[in-house]
Amino acid sequence: MISFPNCKINLGLNVIRKRQDGYHDIETVFYPLPLIDVLEIIPDDRLNTVDNESKKNAAKFLTTGLPINGAAGKNLCVKAYELLQRDFPKLPSVQIFLHKTIPIGAGLGGGSADGSFALRLLNKKFQLKLSTERLLDYSLQLGSDCPFFILNRTCYASGRGEFLQTIELDLQAYSFVIVHPGTHISTAWAFQQLTPSPPVKSVRQIVEQPISTWKNELINDFEMAVCHHHPELSAIKSRLYDAGAVYASLSGSGSCFYGLFPKNHLPSISFSGPMQVIYIK
Repeated sequence: MISFPNCKINLGLNVIRKRQDGYHDIETVFYPLPLIDVLEIIPDDRLNTVDNESKKNAAKFLTTGLPINGAAGKNLCVKAYELLQRDFPKLPSVQIFLHKTIPIGAGLGGGSADGSFALRLLNKKFQLKLSTERLLDYSLQLGSDCPFFILNRTCYASGRGEFLQTIELDLQAYSFVIVHPGTHISTAWAFQQLTPSPPVKSVRQIVEQPISTWKNELINDFEMAVCHHHPELSAIKSRLYDAGAVYASLSGSGSCFYGLFPKNHLPSISFSGPMQVIYIK
């Protein structure tokens, strides 16, 4: 069974406060975009309890596409399987194949999408009959962005990002340009650079305004800190506006920037250096 985890962008992102549990309260609007990975999960009878020391069924993880750093056991697809296996010990052994095209460490939520789509795929493949609410609970154990990808609709998010309210936001008149500079930004590092503070106006209020007002009001709190430490990234946003973007911003904690362009005015943009430019019409 195959699925296609997609990316997201953040329309505004306010870091409001640091909590006693070490997490941060934020507010943002998650917007899904059709830049996808490919995820396939199939049963594997060869990975049975006789063949592994733990005497439990197991997940074998294989990847193609963009290289993924770290051990297979740390990937959120594998963690999703292990999470479900605790409550469903008869969950069969599987092979997980992931073809990676969403840039990694770029603020697009690709890893979170993979983990949440793995939960959804395992639920459907093995008829676990988990409700959306249960899937949301499991996904939050994988990461703060993961619950969004269970719903996978435009959402206003608060708390750690797990409190989700679907909203209507019509951006069909616009195309997107995503620029990936090839820089990996650690989310933990990015949070350490900030001094949290409540916003003057909620992200939700701003996105309900005409898009022409977003440029001066819809802010990503990470942007200034990330560009201060990586000054070469500041030019990306300026270049998007120079090319005719009606709005441009850092996504998540970076390093990707995106721009919204009227569909009939989508430019061809080039950058010097190892920049990847992705067009979503």
